[in-house]
Amino acid sequence: MDSSKIISELGFLKPRKSADSALAFDCPPEHLVKAAKTLRDSHDCRSLQDIAAIDMGPDSSPRFGAVYHFYSHSKKKYVRLVCMCADSARPALPSLCGVFKGADWNEREAYDLMGITFEGHPSLRRIMMWESYPWHPLRKDFPLSGRDAPLPDTFADNENATKVVPAPEEGGPFHSPSTATIFASQREPRSADTAASAPENP
Repeated sequence: MDSSKIISELGFLKPRKSADSALAFDCPPEHLVKAAKTLRDSHDCRSLQDIAAIDMGPDSSPRFGAVYHFYSHSKKKYVRLVCMCADSARPALPSLCGVFKGADWNEREAYDLMGITFEGHPSLRRIMMWESYPWHPLRKDFPLSGRDAPLPDTFADNENATKVVPAPEEGGPFHSPSTATIFASQREPRSADTAASAPENP
């Protein structure tokens, strides 16, 4: 799969560095649907493998976005698109459900846990938390210990059930390494004090 050929067809894409062998591009949100259709129809990327929502942190602008991984079974190649939301207060991206039916649950998960609205989704509902839940638990400013919230009506007669005891947060907040690491164990989030003293690549 040729990066220059993809860019010649989709001039709005900008190549980005990749830690693996996958072709990677930044894609403006207004061109996401066109890029997905072109990868599917012209480059045989018939599978949308996943959509990973990202939060760059409360002080970043743009803050929210999504990483899309497309795969060509015939060419055995991945293509990665990174698409950032224009508005951090009301993050939104176009839905790819009309191009890849498998985008349905991935977009619902990103909406539920990160608060990104996917415009044009046929039924954008929460997929893990209940509909009236007021927060998005994967955002970086959501506390690891969680937050108490009003329970849904389906929880009636269980008000006295034992609550989950939050895990200890000694040493938090937690951070992942900012550079590529060799071993999977080194990619696990560490508390700020140990992350600063531990080598990322021994």
